[in-house]
Amino acid sequence: MTKPRPLPAELDPEVFLVRDALEAGVGPNRLRRADLVRPTRGVRTTDSAMPLVRAVALVLRSDQYVSHTSALVIWGAPLPSRVVDGAVHVTTAGSGPVMRRRGVVGHRRRHGAHVTVRGGVRVSEPAQAWRESVRLLTLRESVAVADHLVRVGGPSTVDELAAAIVPGSHANAVARAVLDLVRVGADSPMETWLRLAVVDAGFPEPQLQVEVFDKDGLFLARVDMAWPEYRIALEYDGAHHRERDTFEHDQRRDNGLAVNDWLVIHATRADASRPAVLFERLRQAFARRRRTAA
Repeated sequence: MTKPRPLPAELDPEVFLVRDALEAGVGPNRLRRADLVRPTRGVRTTDSAMPLVRAVALVLRSDQYVSHTSALVIWGAPLPSRVVDGAVHVTTAGSGPVMRRRGVVGHRRRHGAHVTVRGGVRVSEPAQAWRESVRLLTLRESVAVADHLVRVGGPSTVDELAAAIVPGSHANAVARAVLDLVRVGADSPMETWLRLAVVDAGFPEPQLQVEVFDKDGLFLARVDMAWPEYRIALEYDGAHHRERDTFEHDQRRDNGLAVNDWLVIHATRADASRPAVLFERLRQAFARRRRTAA
């Protein structure tokens, strides 16, 4: 079999419209060669692993935009694989035809759409994308997404999320329940899980991103979450904490906290499936503080 002819330079080397290829002189037979993948009707790509949303973005009309969880993917929100690898959500603003094609879920929004452009793609603004998605995610997934969006330096705010809850929707109760649990300061979905889990287990709600100082006012550390009145810190250790430099930094930080009478408890991803040991450590820490205060 002969080697496929190179594609014209004016085409995106990764993904392009069939009509653009034809206009550039690419013949129909070349578009059927095995080195090109058809992710959706009218589009070809050289990358078989390319996200479907990128291909669908090429065929959006001017009154359409990527929405719901697909917009959250574009905004970089933490989402489960079933969502990231699932259908692409596209909303039509106004009365035009809803998109109908394989791998796409079409929606309509007659008014009030808040749309922007990110990475060259028309997409729901972050707060609207979160609000569109609350019925497609579990409560904790929705909280993790919202925490990510409103983090320091994030693309949205708690006030913007609240403003996105418009009257007349059946999902308003769910959205408000999620919003009540959103906090600024969670740096990862696992930190969100950890905060919600300890509260569900009956502990007081921790403060997030707490700066700790010694008695002379010298900065010791910023911890993921803490109960300052008890001098108890709770840290989530992701995979990067196993790297040598990070591990050594953590050891120096923990030593400084320990000599200043702070109790530091570490949680890992394994605690998500077996949290009983973590909760027992916390109970012991609180019991120790209460005995000391008595």
